[in-house]
Amino acid sequence: MTLNFYENLSNDYVKLLENGNEHNIIIEVGEPPVMQIFKAHSSVLCYRCPYLYDEFKKSTINNDENIKIIQRPQISVKVFDIIIKYIYGATVNLEKVETSIIFDLLVTANQFQLEELVARLQTFLIENHTSWLKLNFSKIYHSSFQTDFTVLQNYYNDIIVNHPNMIFESNDFNTLPEAALVSIIQRDDLQLEESKVWDYVIQWGAAQNKTLPSNLDDWSEKDFQILKNSIQQCLPHI
Repeated sequence: MTLNFYENLSNDYVKLLENGNEHNIIIEVGEPPVMQIFKAHSSVLCYRCPYLYDEFKKSTINNDENIKIIQRPQISVKVFDIIIKYIYGATVNLEKVETSIIFDLLVTANQFQLEELVARLQTFLIENHTSWLKLNFSKIYHSSFQTDFTVLQNYYNDIIVNHPNMIFESNDFNTLPEAALVSIIQRDDLQLEESKVWDYVIQWGAAQNKTLPSNLDDWSEKDFQILKNSIQQCLPHI
């Protein structure tokens, strides 16, 4: 039988973070006037966040005490405060955190290769913030394919197959990532006629090549080949 004392271990590591004892890394986050430094330990990052540990090894910036400095001005203090507490204490407190901040947290967690946190945050958003996800449908759907958030991808695709106009008739349909378009048209339950799917795919493919003539009568054999190459990944699914 194994006796576990994870809660005390988590609390002790959070205290280590807060006290900064024996730290050998300073992480500067945000930009003035909203900027903060965090004192961290390479031994913790080595096992809990290899991404930041690699950044520590690559850093050439040192202070007077020869402590290495990692600078991340593009990450907000709010987001990094949650991230670093997760790294040390394996806890994430999302109470009273704005939904947009939670999504920024998801993006940063993905950048830091924190796979467990990435998976949980996607599920959390779906279970607790469906209204926000629908309100920001296009933006988050596009982002989910740029960052490979598969849980969010599947969530949105389940909506799209029953309401295809939400994406096919949207103003930014032509900017849809290729992987997103393929993931939709390969679904057998997509509620859209094949002929219309073909029309949309042609529209999307032509939009990827700004040099193609707007008048179809002016197209050359080379233009058709360019279009074919653009929709190559879509063709097997129509």
